[in-house]
Amino acid sequence: MSPAPRNRSYSHKNHKRSRHSLSLSPSTPPRTRSPPPSKRSCRPLPSQKDAYTSTSTSHAPKKTTSSLPPPEKQKPNYAPTGLLAAETNTVANTSIVLKYHEPPDSRLPPPSQPYLLYIFKADALLSTLPLHERSCWLFGREKVVADVPIEHPSCSKQHAVLQFRFVVKKDEWGEKKAGVGLYVLDLDSSNGSWLNGERVEGRRYVEVRHKDVLRWGSSEREYVVLVPPKEKEKEGK
Repeated sequence: MSPAPRNRSYSHKNHKRSRHSLSLSPSTPPRTRSPPPSKRSCRPLPSQKDAYTSTSTSHAPKKTTSSLPPPEKQKPNYAPTGLLAAETNTVANTSIVLKYHEPPDSRLPPPSQPYLLYIFKADALLSTLPLHERSCWLFGREKVVADVPIEHPSCSKQHAVLQFRFVVKKDEWGEKKAGVGLYVLDLDSSNGSWLNGERVEGRRYVEVRHKDVLRWGSSEREYVVLVPPKEKEKEGK
């Protein structure tokens, strides 16, 4: 005996309704059209080398303070500081530093030129110094180092120097003549040194001749340089 057929309530109408209900269900989004194909550009293709360099620089790590080079170390300075010169120029058993030392061309004048220095105050002659006996004379208020002490308050402790030097000169015809001459040097004094009424430039040798007059600072004393004539000149007269 064959089995009884199952009661199916399926119909073509119900099938259409179910498809229509599935298509309108809110859970399924509506279909969208795919975008149209892009138009091909007529421009040339980019260079691979440029593309590589651009990508490599864009991905390069940024420099930070840790990647910067270290600061340059300070190099040793071997320039003279003046401390050694000050130590060698210091007077023994004192803290006084000499502001002047004699140059290599320092000489004594010949015996035929006995330089003399006459010190006047107003019209009175105070003393006379035989300059030819020494190659250098230091003037100043520092009695420990000064060869000729100056008591006037306008003068510096180490004021000026009278120095004999061996110098080669040319005359008006271009011929060289060598000899020892007397020069004054101001040691950067506060109130200056004066030669025949004109201020002497600091730290510069200026020649002093026969009958020249020197003054230091605001002192009223005058220092007159005299060179006695030679014996041949006396005989000629």
